[in-house]
Amino acid sequence: MRMRSLHDCPAPAKLNLFLHVIGRRADGYHLLQSVFQLIDRADRLHFDLRDDERIVRTTDVLGVPHDQDLIVRALRLLQAEFARRHGRLPPGIDVAVEKILPMGGGLGGGSSDAATALMAANHLWQAGLTRDELMALGLPLGADIPFFLFGETAFAEGVGEALQAVEGPDCWYVVLEPGVAVPTPAIFSAADLTRDAKPVRIADFSSHTNSGSMVGFGKNDLQNVAMRLFPPVAEAVEWLSSYGDARMTGSGACVFCAVSSEDAANQVLAQVPKKYAAWKAKSLKTHPLKKSLLQISEL
Repeated sequence: MRMRSLHDCPAPAKLNLFLHVIGRRADGYHLLQSVFQLIDRADRLHFDLRDDERIVRTTDVLGVPHDQDLIVRALRLLQAEFARRHGRLPPGIDVAVEKILPMGGGLGGGSSDAATALMAANHLWQAGLTRDELMALGLPLGADIPFFLFGETAFAEGVGEALQAVEGPDCWYVVLEPGVAVPTPAIFSAADLTRDAKPVRIADFSSHTNSGSMVGFGKNDLQNVAMRLFPPVAEAVEWLSSYGDARMTGSGACVFCAVSSEDAANQVLAQVPKKYAAWKAKSLKTHPLKKSLLQISEL
């Protein structure tokens, strides 16, 4: 019998352990190299099948109109693909979102929500798409969506969609939210953005990680632009740098540093100025849904 509900589905955040811009395509998209690291800080999503065919987000998300939400758009794409394959529309879905991850923070929250929605609906509808098919379906909506469907620490190239599994550091992170939302287009369109970083190899990252160094590999080429345009990001980097190799994730605004233990994370958090929202997170080797929803998609 088909399930009618999936509740408490995590949509974890990611950190860009480094982010290099190595070129630019003719269509204006930038060529990147990065390592995406899943962490255990997550939004939570709840899904219930409807008796009609509508896709409905039942909770308000500040600043995200219903029809522009990546969750809604992703589910509509999957619904249309189901209809193309099966000659009929599947039932609609109600989606409730417990939003924890900040928007414009570089944590991939919206993309992670959409990926979790695709996994859940693929399961509830028994749509039968493979993981690779879900990744291809989600890519036009956002370059980070395929990573969350990939479901493990990944070395990313291209516009972020060419992924290879790598072993990431086993550590804790302290993350600061500077209190601003950084729009990605503002960063990538900046005249002073470095666009010719020297390409690195997976082996370069892996050897650095295996050395056990708490100093991060590479750098974030978007960070200097974000710090110039958004002074709170610069202030957060400066403050957290007292406790480790602090850097921005993605196109911003959140700033993080790696620490060796949960106790070390707690010690940093005890010193954080009250103007920042701050939290700790553990690195994850795989997506929390990989053993349940993702393995079904890979059959």
